[in-house]
Amino acid sequence: MEKQTSNQNKRIVAIVGRPNVGKSAMFNRLAGRRVAIVHAESGVTRDRLMREVHWGEERFELVDTGGICDVASSASPDLIEAGIRRQVDAALDDSAVAIFVVDVQAGVHPMDVEVASILRSSGCTTIVAANKADGEVHDAGAVDFESMGFLVFPVSALQNRGFDALMKPVIDTLPVVENPTVVDPIRVAIVGRPNVGKSSYVNRILRSDRVIVSSIPGTTRDSIDVPFVVGSGAQARHYVLVDTAGLRRSGKVDSSVEKFSLMRTESSIKAANVVILVMDAEQGPTAYDKRIAALISKHERGCIVLVNKWDLAEGKVTQRQYGPALVKTMPFMGHCPVLFASAETGYNIRRTIEAIDYVSGQVTVDLPTGMLNRAIQEAYEKVKPPSMNGKRLKIFYATQVGTDPIRIRMFVNDPKVLRAAYRVYLVRSLRERFGLEGAPVVLQFRARKSQYA
Repeated sequence: MEKQTSNQNKRIVAIVGRPNVGKSAMFNRLAGRRVAIVHAESGVTRDRLMREVHWGEERFELVDTGGICDVASSASPDLIEAGIRRQVDAALDDSAVAIFVVDVQAGVHPMDVEVASILRSSGCTTIVAANKADGEVHDAGAVDFESMGFLVFPVSALQNRGFDALMKPVIDTLPVVENPTVVDPIRVAIVGRPNVGKSSYVNRILRSDRVIVSSIPGTTRDSIDVPFVVGSGAQARHYVLVDTAGLRRSGKVDSSVEKFSLMRTESSIKAANVVILVMDAEQGPTAYDKRIAALISKHERGCIVLVNKWDLAEGKVTQRQYGPALVKTMPFMGHCPVLFASAETGYNIRRTIEAIDYVSGQVTVDLPTGMLNRAIQEAYEKVKPPSMNGKRLKIFYATQVGTDPIRIRMFVNDPKVLRAAYRVYLVRSLRERFGLEGAPVVLQFRARKSQYA
């Protein structure tokens, strides 16, 4: 889907400030508990710079500028000023609110004054978090920062102090946007080979027997839609859970009913926003699981790999051992969350719901333009693309043009000199920066004569 957005309808909060004031600690505190996910692909970072936050009944994207352009203390004043400018500008590019983090114990620093000046010029609503107020004795020091002209709240990321007061004006400033999932619920398709426990999983989630369960493979002949909601309030996400007929090899489709069921299953994948690929823990990943995964990848759908019946496999194989087998079977799905669960016992079922909600946020995320371009620029400078026929790819600018899947358009000198391996490298670099677990990322390259064309 194509999208047109502006700062006025983006619920994005940026954390800004000079180095060593606790921006990353603030980010982690606000982001709260992370969804513990085992990845089939090693090296997928857990410390990205963007995360969806649930605060009460509210949802918003939180951006951390830590690590974008931290300035070394030995740098010259001119370099410091230029570095701060780049850092803050990148963060504010698409943000509705900025949380300006300062060190209440260190007092007002000249670099704080410089950041404050940039924030005032930007026009972005700014709230000051006077961090490291670990006790009431430090709260009085927050008054010193009021001279900058912003609301100031003493907080402690370490002790979890003061966040309710800080977040109230932040939440009040966020734009009220229409929740598209109310009228257009997120579709979650449950797919997999027959008899892997898809219907049992749906029943366990819903705590009811809305879907018939049988040990006879192929019981679910048609797709069954079941609505459910995650969260509360205006920002709660609305879903439709689709239990599909089990996929079989084409040669084993022995009736018109089975053939129709298979067609409906593929249609459910195409129409889904998130697909849960259910696999049998005892049998392990099979060649046909890979074929189903390839179908999900072909249609560019968000995906979670659910290894069901873990109660039967536990003691025979460990989750640590199972991961490499998945990588070997379907390496192109390495970015997808892998969850081990049991529909029979209820093990990890709650985590699968959290993962659905998490991945649905990833497939619809808006990457701030400034941070997107900085991430690509850093990846480009780190590893230059190989030349082709004496010509090397140059990347001028990038912008996100769609979600579900995430589509990023890159303007370059000549798309014909792009090598497939470098495309893969750029996608991997974006994942290292932003996470994007379970979300397909599609890069589109467009020719442009120069950076200023």
